Amino acid sequence: MNINKRLILSFVAPFMILISAIGFIFRDNSRKIFYLPIGLIGIVIILEKGISRQLDRKNILKKIKSYQKAK
Repeated sequence: MNINKRLILSFVAPFMILISAIGFIFRDNSRKIFYLPIGLIGIVIILEKGISRQLDRKNILKKIKSYQKAK
């Protein structure tokens, strides 16, 4: 069975946020700070992916519109 690597990697950022939330809730006060960076990195990965997807869509739309005007 062939497992798609992109499918597995798509679950990494939400899993990082989940681990961070669980660790932040259930650990004692002195160790909570160690879970913040992994949660922040997970959030940044998701936001960066969304922003890059929007920019790619805008660029594709611009190319389509410029091609239609050229005809």
